[in-house]
Amino acid sequence: MEPGVYLVHKEVGGTSFDVVRAFTREAREAGLKKFPLGHGGTLDPFARGLLLILAGQATRLMELMHPIPKTYVADIAWGIETDTCDHLGKVMTESDASPLSTTLLEAALAAFLGWHDQIPPATSAKKIDGEAAYRKAHRGEEVILPPSRVYLHSAKWLEHDLPSRSRIELTCRGGYYVRALARDLGRQLKCGAHLSGLHRTAIGPWNDPGLSVRTWVHGEDLVPWCESRSLSNEEADHLDHGRTIPLGGMGTPAWHLPTGFPDPLAPIRAMHEGRLVALLREQEGTLRTFANLRGGL
Repeated sequence: MEPGVYLVHKEVGGTSFDVVRAFTREAREAGLKKFPLGHGGTLDPFARGLLLILAGQATRLMELMHPIPKTYVADIAWGIETDTCDHLGKVMTESDASPLSTTLLEAALAAFLGWHDQIPPATSAKKIDGEAAYRKAHRGEEVILPPSRVYLHSAKWLEHDLPSRSRIELTCRGGYYVRALARDLGRQLKCGAHLSGLHRTAIGPWNDPGLSVRTWVHGEDLVPWCESRSLSNEEADHLDHGRTIPLGGMGTPAWHLPTGFPDPLAPIRAMHEGRLVALLREQEGTLRTFANLRGGL
């Protein structure tokens, strides 16, 4: 197992940490007993699709994954709201969904585009007093979460089987709860709704590889939405010892965010001999390291 980012498909039923644990076992079997591993964004157990596994020094890229686009295809069931906002939860309300029409659904969806406040599901991973909300909810404790500021870039209905279900494709920023969108659409339309299926198809430039496929991302292909600065041997040594380097010529990003998507304030990639060796920020006309990826990726 090499340091870098691995694109894997998480199946329905397992957790994101189950996938991380499988990588951990593999690393230990390979003799890598203290090899850091993490993931770049949780998928609920009932969801499937792309999961990013960050290995080695790539775990230091985790914060860069949050503000980039994530694309999902979701199935919404009309007429029932559940306590978890998905099909595994307890039924809270049942309502008549027969008045629904494609015209009503198009109009309702438009109101959720852009920035807005969203109350996360009680069974989310949001922390309350240092503990995940879902743990408290599973114990039967009351969970009251404050709204979070979230961003929905685009959304379109793919198909309808009214009044029972609809399928939607959406692109959002990290931190967005598709389950909450289903709940809120149901409330706005006064018919109730919950999520019956979820597939994450893409994160930034990377697509779901599908079952039994694992793609290793490294070097120039890592965080390609960042500008790049190629280093000489001398400059690489300066950065390695905590010194600054001149701004120099910047390479433009190899992958661009969708038009109008919020600026993720990405750092600058320091590239040396085909490897990503550091993340840089501009400071008083120079470049300074804020994350040294020792050994390079």
